[in-house]
Amino acid sequence: MFKEFLLSISNTGYEVLLALGLANVFAQFLKPFTIAYKRKKLDFSMLISTGGMPSSHSATVTALATSVGIIDGWHSTTFAICICLASVVMYDAAGVRRSASLQARALNQIINELLSKEHTLNKQKLKELLGHTRTEVLAGGLLGITVSFLFHWYITGNWSN
Repeated sequence: MFKEFLLSISNTGYEVLLALGLANVFAQFLKPFTIAYKRKKLDFSMLISTGGMPSSHSATVTALATSVGIIDGWHSTTFAICICLASVVMYDAAGVRRSASLQARALNQIINELLSKEHTLNKQKLKELLGHTRTEVLAGGLLGITVSFLFHWYITGNWSN
């Protein structure tokens, strides 16, 4: 019954939405484990956090673009639009948001070093893990592409439309 449902949504916008949703969830699921490998401590708050390896934003938009390419064709206008969107999101994740992360880290360090315990200035730490390294963006992108192809193959038995 589940396979029949999946077959009924193949080559539709619903397939695209499920593929990008799966890519996003899978990327978020991997984050606590990749952070644990690096920091030697499992942090399940990363399941709902921005930043980290792999980029769920990149996984989502590349899954979108890949699924649209598979269904509508690699030469379609909709695929071109999706590539444009994916490029902007991935550039933002590795550029602007990464810079904001580095600035937050520097500001937190300045506040810690300059303020005494008696100071009344707001001591709330800024969130430092906002953006991604290029490697995290690339890993998310490859994850999104892989999820889309595998999901399409699973529901249709073919790699392309």
